[in-house]
Amino acid sequence: MDYRLVEKYNVAVPRYTSYPAVPLWDSTDLNPERWMNQVVEAFEKDREISLYIHLPYCESLCTYCGCNKHITKNHLVEQPYVQAVLKEWRMYTSRFPEKAILREIHLGGGTPTFFSPENLRVLIEGILAEAEVADFHSFSFEAHPFSTSDEHLETLFNLGFNRLSLGIQDFDPKILSLINRFQTAEQVEHIVSKAREIGYESINFDLIYGLPQQTEGNIRTNLKWVESLKPDRIAFYSYAHVPGVAPSQRAYDESDLPLGEAKWNLYRLGADGFLKMGYQEIGMDHFALPQDDLAKSARAHKLHRNFMGYTPHHTHLALALGASSISDVWSAFAQNEKKLKDYLHRVNTEDYPPLIKTHYHSDEDLKTRAKLLNLICHFEGEWLDERDYFDDFLKSRFRLLEEDGLLKVFPYQVKVTRKGRAFIRNVCSVLDRKLSAGELQKPTFSKAV
Repeated sequence: MDYRLVEKYNVAVPRYTSYPAVPLWDSTDLNPERWMNQVVEAFEKDREISLYIHLPYCESLCTYCGCNKHITKNHLVEQPYVQAVLKEWRMYTSRFPEKAILREIHLGGGTPTFFSPENLRVLIEGILAEAEVADFHSFSFEAHPFSTSDEHLETLFNLGFNRLSLGIQDFDPKILSLINRFQTAEQVEHIVSKAREIGYESINFDLIYGLPQQTEGNIRTNLKWVESLKPDRIAFYSYAHVPGVAPSQRAYDESDLPLGEAKWNLYRLGADGFLKMGYQEIGMDHFALPQDDLAKSARAHKLHRNFMGYTPHHTHLALALGASSISDVWSAFAQNEKKLKDYLHRVNTEDYPPLIKTHYHSDEDLKTRAKLLNLICHFEGEWLDERDYFDDFLKSRFRLLEEDGLLKVFPYQVKVTRKGRAFIRNVCSVLDRKLSAGELQKPTFSKAV
């Protein structure tokens, strides 16, 4: 690829985990009763739900991380947090006319394996006591190689978990030290082996390109480990340097980072390596072996994307519990209190989930959201039944991308080219009428590459 394209399109754009992007929500109506009514309405359409649980604690601070987390070595915090999450869960289930059917559970963080196996058992048993489990379900958790024990793997497997995601980022001890993350390749190797022995169906590796002092040699080493351990899925994320949002990133400056063409070469080397090993490219940043459910759903044109990432399952209701987590009822979003102390106080003293932000979709929002999902999941969009949506403004903007070979424009359809897949965030931004030119200049969003 001509690197001039990378320079042209490497601008700040949302990652489109939602539409509108969270900073662009209209949060003027923070009415908890209205939100609960929307939840029940979504539940009545379909009892099958997805559930995300945010577990924010970490023992040490990984300086690259922009997630909501709380650093402590005091494990006495575990039980009060588990009880708060279960109380929040009951706020929802008490409104349901019958038991929910859990299609997905994902434990995210923070570091879910900060919690002891026993406390995770209490949490999940408390969740399951209020629900049924779908025959075909996907229960997953994020695992830190340093803190994940055999007992964690066995306890969660016995509770129905069948997937895990290992936060590796890079295998080089020097780079891990720079980002204050401590684990070994041997620990990763052991967890993969033990998880497969126990019976886990799918293992994901989280890897990052663009980390401080990362070189093409590091990417080649990571590829060797991937080839050896053969995870079922890979999430290959761009390091987003946003120290204004994540102050811990000030531990190093831009002189330590591979930027511009150097960073692009890291991406191409990694992505090409995964494809040569037989992985299938899934939407943005993700790769999966052909036999994995994610790859199967992509081929069947059933892939979906929510706040938990790409998934084979699309439920009308995706509830999120815990500090900072975001729920989705398709027609609206709601985010919980971000500050841990405030989250705990509000759950224990109020009768509603501790919301700080909501967004209720207009008809135009819903149309755009559906179009964006098709683009970011299937690399195409179609407007045959909504010709008024595909107006001259959109056509002219898509034509500019077509001139650069990023997509093909048809009368009522666009298809992203192979070249354009690397710029899918830019393609999606064409539909984003809420994203003004001024927003692109703010440090709110990371750059596309």
